[in-house]
Amino acid sequence: MTEFVEGWLLGHTLGEGAYGEVKMVVNKTTGVAVAMKMIDLMKHPLAQKSVRKETTIHRMLSNPHIIRYFGKRSEPNMEYIFLEYASGGELFDKIEPDIGMPVCQAQKYFKQLISAVEYLHSKGIAHRDLKPENLLLDEHDNLKVSDFGMATVYRLNGKERCLENKCGTLPYVAPEVLLGFYHAEPADIWSCGIILVALLSGELPWDQSLAECPQYKAWRDGKYMSIKPWRKLDNFSLSLIKNILMHSPENRFTIKDIKQHRWFIKNFEEVGSIERYIRPDETDSKQILEDEKLARFCLSQPELLAIENANPVQINFEERPGFSFSQPAHIEDLLLCTQVQTKPFTQASQQTTFQRLVRRMTRFFVKTELKLTMERLLNCLKNENYTCRINNVGTITVIAVDRRKMPLVFKANIVEMDGKTLVDFRLSKGCGLEFKRTFIKIKSLLEDIILKNPIS
Repeated sequence: MTEFVEGWLLGHTLGEGAYGEVKMVVNKTTGVAVAMKMIDLMKHPLAQKSVRKETTIHRMLSNPHIIRYFGKRSEPNMEYIFLEYASGGELFDKIEPDIGMPVCQAQKYFKQLISAVEYLHSKGIAHRDLKPENLLLDEHDNLKVSDFGMATVYRLNGKERCLENKCGTLPYVAPEVLLGFYHAEPADIWSCGIILVALLSGELPWDQSLAECPQYKAWRDGKYMSIKPWRKLDNFSLSLIKNILMHSPENRFTIKDIKQHRWFIKNFEEVGSIERYIRPDETDSKQILEDEKLARFCLSQPELLAIENANPVQINFEERPGFSFSQPAHIEDLLLCTQVQTKPFTQASQQTTFQRLVRRMTRFFVKTELKLTMERLLNCLKNENYTCRINNVGTITVIAVDRRKMPLVFKANIVEMDGKTLVDFRLSKGCGLEFKRTFIKIKSLLEDIILKNPIS
């Protein structure tokens, strides 16, 4: 690890955003980890306004279910945003594809989500890109809303404005957002409803909420009970979801309505600062309104860049640079667990890499050595007709199309760790649930070389 600024070490890559990478920085003395978003202004000169808006909004927020903002650092060609590191992973990693999760667990996360959104709306702020990939978990398994790149101020001095920019991720976007002017609060609430469907069923109900989409038309026409995901859900859950996913925003449940619903109330049984904090003033909020001049559909995931081909036999495994794990958040979890945050960095570093490895579904250990594992994985991907690109340090980028004919891009890294071989997958672009479905399929094809109990 190299020193970023005095007393802070630059750590692993945590993920990718629309304008750059997310890395971790660690305090040398305390071991406290912080997530750092790096925005390259040379590559993205128009990103400076977006950074200013995102950081202004973050400074307005202080809530246990929203990722904390610590500050930012500006350089001529680079902006750095420092945020709370969520060590528990992304919410989507808790969702079993086509199954979901136990209702008591889904209710817990949904309540915490509603609490965070209620707080945002009390501040006159709309998130506009709520989805499981933007919901993180801390070390105590509590939900944290992240990624405010698409957020905006919609109410100032008691005066509310209609929004018009088409922001979000299509399966989670409310119908009125796709059609024209819309009110902020019902649009965010709609996204919460789609997230609840995903939590309970392990799938998304439609590609987009337009009449041209057969699944959405069936929902609007009341002819949905025989199709997935609705036939998986009990009437108790459906009664809440139906009121949240009302086509007309005027008839849609408000947060007050949601909190009074029986499903929400029922007790289900188990089955060190880098920059000084600066408070925004009213002129900051007004600037956000002036900066919003986006004419195109806003996307929160990185654009797919051209990738260089590389022959795997040309990869020098001995000279590969340090392996960068990812953690959740366009950010997936990494090697540093919560123990590091309570011990001095030097003491935490004495742990083996394996001991510091955060559990995550989309990785596994194998019996085979590095080169043979690479060959097996490449053959597996080729047989499934995925497009693969390999760079000269052995990172495999896989380009596919999911079941909804939407782009799906993920990366695979293979690394030796404590005498074992780890295969680690990370989503780059696309739906988290579809990524997990693909991962499960790949894992099943490599079943014969997977270690059943890597700890022993």
